[in-house]
Amino acid sequence: MIKTIPFRRRAIGTAVALAILPFSGGVSAPLAAAEPVSSASSRLTYADLADLADAANAVVHVKVTSQATVSPERAPNVAPGMVRIYVEAATVALVSGSAPVGESLRYLVDLPLDSRGKAPKLKKQDFLLFARAVPGRPGELQLVGSGAQQPWTPELEQRIRPILTAMLSPAAPPHITGVRDALAVPGTLAGESETQMFLSTRSGDPVSISVVRRPGMAPVWGVSFSEIVDQAARPPARDSLEWYRLACFLPAQLPAKANLSRDSVSRALAEDDYAYVMQQLGPCTRTLSRQ
Repeated sequence: MIKTIPFRRRAIGTAVALAILPFSGGVSAPLAAAEPVSSASSRLTYADLADLADAANAVVHVKVTSQATVSPERAPNVAPGMVRIYVEAATVALVSGSAPVGESLRYLVDLPLDSRGKAPKLKKQDFLLFARAVPGRPGELQLVGSGAQQPWTPELEQRIRPILTAMLSPAAPPHITGVRDALAVPGTLAGESETQMFLSTRSGDPVSISVVRRPGMAPVWGVSFSEIVDQAARPPARDSLEWYRLACFLPAQLPAKANLSRDSVSRALAEDDYAYVMQQLGPCTRTLSRQ
């Protein structure tokens, strides 16, 4: 269970690093452009939030106390129409993260210029930051990518909490990297078959998908996150971490080299069953670019 930890002044005497792009002497790496401050966080999809949470080792609620525009000479890689801003903020709460944070944080963010060609005003606004720790730089944050600074609202925090909880669970599904093997086996009756697909994962943990067809019945499929290939497995719920791992990271079509079925009929069946699973999962919709 994710618990928001309110920040208490005097509770931490020394700021401890969570995450920030260094801001001393100059910026050496490009910074991903963030969403306009005025954009509604409600536009973010489940995949957007899961991408941000997956990349971050700290999710922090902050209130901006000051800002300074970085000169073009010190930020030569800023995209046209954007401005790089150095932000100082007060910690309101650590929503997720294993390290404590100090009462003030610093980070850089690229934002669109306003209608007057000026940097947007962030002071006194609340934001939810998705960030990484910067070793050896206490109090600095490095935003994880596009949209990593979002206007804080209670609704946004309520949406991100179950995602963070699922990702931190010992039973969290592994990161899927592709399809290792797929094999379709026709049954003895016309229209009867079973296809098993074994997925590759970043951690090496097993994940498999089975599709069973019976005459006169709709195909039945499910996913198993264990060593056991279970015909009783069920599809993941939409907008769950299990769904995200599958829908957002499996290839659109079954790779030919993964299809172990020997004859043309069985190979076509495996391809059809894979296409059926992808259709059932539905599209992985994103509004933010992945870094």
